Amino acid sequence: MSAIHITDIEAAINHWRAIKPSPDGVTLAPELRALAQVYALMIYYHEDEAAEQGFPKKAYDAWLAWYATTPDTPCIAICSTSQGDAECKGCGRSFDEVQRWTEMSPAAKRATWRRITLHGQAWRFNRYAERGNQTLRANSDALPT
Repeated sequence: MSAIHITDIEAAINHWRAIKPSPDGVTLAPELRALAQVYALMIYYHEDEAAEQGFPKKAYDAWLAWYATTPDTPCIAICSTSQGDAECKGCGRSFDEVQRWTEMSPAAKRATWRRITLHGQAWRFNRYAERGNQTLRANSDALPT
């Protein structure tokens, strides 16, 4: 079962704070309130992740709206899994993750992004970082505004 990491919830909260700032420093937009409730419970129970399945609908919808602003794939069009590598040298995903990417849930994709970012050994993070950044910019430019 996929889970949403607390850092993604924090990022979604910051996204909504920028879009819908509090008019008086106290009042929260509905999206922020929904995410803040989940975040507070995670802090209280010392949890790093919340299951995607069963996530409160309003909070999940707010999280998905933030998720839609993130790049979909870490691919930099240098795929070594097609050459038989178990882990792609270009993006850092496993062969299975590359093959199943389109059917993975948003939380599963974010978990993969988190793992490869923390590992930081894929070419997208060093040798071809510029190419990875160009891909990120192209993906974000393609998002509806």
